[in-house]
Amino acid sequence: MRLTARTLIVAALLCAGLFTGCSRKAPEPEKTSAPTAVEDAAAPAQPGEEPPAQAEASKGGEQAAANAKATPPAPAPAPPARRLLSPSSLDEKAPATYRAKFVTSKGDFVVEVTREWAPFGADRFYNLVKNGYYDDCRFFRVIDNFMVQFGINGDPALNRVWRTAQFRDDPVTQSNQRGYITFAQTAMLNSRTTQVFINYRDNSSLDDQRFAPFGKVVEGMDVVDALYGEYKGTPSDNQPRIQEEGNAYLNRAFPKLDYVKTAAIVGM
Repeated sequence: MRLTARTLIVAALLCAGLFTGCSRKAPEPEKTSAPTAVEDAAAPAQPGEEPPAQAEASKGGEQAAANAKATPPAPAPAPPARRLLSPSSLDEKAPATYRAKFVTSKGDFVVEVTREWAPFGADRFYNLVKNGYYDDCRFFRVIDNFMVQFGINGDPALNRVWRTAQFRDDPVTQSNQRGYITFAQTAMLNSRTTQVFINYRDNSSLDDQRFAPFGKVVEGMDVVDALYGEYKGTPSDNQPRIQEEGNAYLNRAFPKLDYVKTAAIVGM
């Protein structure tokens, strides 16, 4: 009888699962959810904005994540250099007349543009000035009693996209007189891009060569006359290198060149 009683007690304990050797269902591993959108937000905050707040943990977890959805910040306006990387997007029609002020290392001068003189040239110049293309450009060809030329950008990345952004020729309606500004070009038709020159004298001999003035200097011609010219046309002989290396090359090889600090549309 004793054996039978012990056997019954052991059997009862086994059924109750109190021994470590008793077979029990193993606990399931904890389930982990994928990170929420808020947890995944790793992009830096825009200037002047705080980064999106992390969702605080709660007992439910899911409800906290649902309540923590943040509205993404509006994209910041593209800086001028970014806009300038897309020449085809800068196609705004210029006003009938407008003025552009150039602040240079030698002083200030103002160009007045009349669109009727050369519409395509006036439009291109307007978009370049308005978007900061000429800022920090060097006057790399200064020939006394002839003209001063500028318009290759100091940033090689911009030169790569603008050197092939040719636009149509304009009929020549004005003469290349002293103080008049004109786009430079090659011997090929419709080859103008960004380079311009200001005439130091009566250069009407250029009129028959498709050089179409689109404006004239109305203030500060004495500043234009005073631009550093001891290098004459030597920097221009290296235009491919200027295009490829920009101001890094010009500053090293021709450190005395005057330059445009800023250019802006100031009146219409």
